[in-house]
Amino acid sequence: MGVVNVTPDSFSDGGLWLRPQEAVSHGLRLLDEGADLLDVGGESTRPGAARVSEAEELARVLPVVEALAGRGATVSVDTTRAAVAAAALERGATLVNDVSGGLADPAMAGLVASAGCAYVVMHWRGHADVMDARARYDDVVADVRAELGERVAALTAAGVRREQLVMDPGLGFAKPGSANWPLLAALPSFVADGLPVLVGASRKRFLGHLLAGPDGVPAPPLHRDAATAAVSALAAAAGAWAVRVHDVRASADAVRVAAALTGARRREEP
Repeated sequence: MGVVNVTPDSFSDGGLWLRPQEAVSHGLRLLDEGADLLDVGGESTRPGAARVSEAEELARVLPVVEALAGRGATVSVDTTRAAVAAAALERGATLVNDVSGGLADPAMAGLVASAGCAYVVMHWRGHADVMDARARYDDVVADVRAELGERVAALTAAGVRREQLVMDPGLGFAKPGSANWPLLAALPSFVADGLPVLVGASRKRFLGHLLAGPDGVPAPPLHRDAATAAVSALAAAAGAWAVRVHDVRASADAVRVAAALTGARRREEP
């Protein structure tokens, strides 16, 4: 899943693809580099980010979704608003990637149920301006699995079919740096729950802290792509359905390596 941020303030590439024609060109490049689908978002979810209006989000994403879908791309829309999701689906998106898992907009569940589209339900504890204050866990793996299970139950009760759902543990969202590693280590248990699993580790803060220099300063976002590719390989080997990344070529190669190794191991099993 290649990231197409149509925003001025995303943490790693905000402003680079803000104009629709630039965002479309970027998305097409990601397809050439090996992306299977493109995730188009018009609102930054970086820690501390302020919300944009619904009208602004629509103006940012709809021309890009429509143009990329018109070029044959499989497109997801990264939004927490049901109205934005509905408009994007009308213009060719086939998947809704909702970082709130339906908590931000009570109309989202009904929309997804009626549309019948694929839907990513992510673990979430609040919008970007408050999520760091809610990053407290007794057992991060158990807590995230339980809270995701509650969201899945609520969505299916609202009419969303289980076959529509993709699960995302929400790396970096209301998670202190150290909490992300147990979640990655527990990916096989998320996969074993039976839903496809999306992993979004690309360029996130916990990788920056891991790669900090001798002075303790975290590596900047653009210096985290090699570590992202390593996570992509490990996630693929653990059975993840997809990885959401900014630098597609390296992660696409990493996923191929993981697939080849996993295939070889299966052939050797009795």
